[in-house]
Amino acid sequence: MKHLLSTRDLSAASALRLLDVAEEMSAVGEREIKKLPALRGRTVVNLFFEDSTRTRISFEAAAKRLSADVINFAVKGSSVSKGESLKDTAQTLEAMSADAVVIRHPASGAPARLAASDWIDAAVINAGDGTHEHPTQALLDAFTLRRHWARIGGTPSAGTTLAGMKVLIVGDVLHSRVARSNVWLLTTLGAEVLLAGPPTLLPVGIGSWPCTVFYDLDEAIAQRPDAVMMLRLQAERMNAAFFPSTREYSRRWGFDDGRLALLDIMGLDDTVIMHPGPMNRGLEISAAADSPRSTILAQVRNGVSVRMAALYLLLSGDPHDDEPRDDETHSLPHDLPIPEGRTTR
Repeated sequence: MKHLLSTRDLSAASALRLLDVAEEMSAVGEREIKKLPALRGRTVVNLFFEDSTRTRISFEAAAKRLSADVINFAVKGSSVSKGESLKDTAQTLEAMSADAVVIRHPASGAPARLAASDWIDAAVINAGDGTHEHPTQALLDAFTLRRHWARIGGTPSAGTTLAGMKVLIVGDVLHSRVARSNVWLLTTLGAEVLLAGPPTLLPVGIGSWPCTVFYDLDEAIAQRPDAVMMLRLQAERMNAAFFPSTREYSRRWGFDDGRLALLDIMGLDDTVIMHPGPMNRGLEISAAADSPRSTILAQVRNGVSVRMAALYLLLSGDPHDDEPRDDETHSLPHDLPIPEGRTTR
């Protein structure tokens, strides 16, 4: 695996491999000293053209826990704000010998363009591009769901799929890169995916997606999902009126106290509530965000482990890959898989 651009490109084996390594990385986070020397001497650049809190900090924490050098490239105040192109920015990073570039960009396809170019010889990780994809968010969601699924079944998380699980994704699917990445990844891992939202906030061609679509939230909940993932209403991407009012949206599509109580009435004791953040409290989600069913903080915590796994596999190499490698190895704890090293440059 040279880059991580889309969950659609991941096979079930590759996704499970990454999630299993994330389990090992999670154990590192529980130690007194939360660092590994695996990426010592490597440079990871966080190149964010859009605002971010959770994703950027999560990637920074992940890289530092692996002992990599981290450069946070803030677009505001940089030459990009003066009109510098993505190509020129990439070539600047190449001159700085970046080994990995974590990029968030408002244009769909920008990370893929960077990865396919000869501007830079570094691993590229898509941290969200326009309304296209956000693969590491989907991976951390899958990691969270897999742990929950394993706990219910009384089995270890590592190596297991999401076969038999039913996941409901609700809200602004049209503008959500998280929804797109999750639909492909969760389906690949064996889950059944349901989508629910107003017709105006569902993309054209959704009938070809591997999921079942509902236009009524209560009807979707009646399908007895094992997890309900609420999406943020992305008003900043809307240039038209997609619904009558925020009050109407909240009433019909928000996960409010009534719908939270409905899960108890239906006997869905193990159904969890998810949200990729940031949340619009009182709009798409209310008290459910703070209920015992909520996995929102667990998702944030798991994000560091998943992003550690992604950086580790991209920059250290994976013995399950077929790509040629050199003989470099990294010193790792005995309980972490030790891949043969691979230089991305």
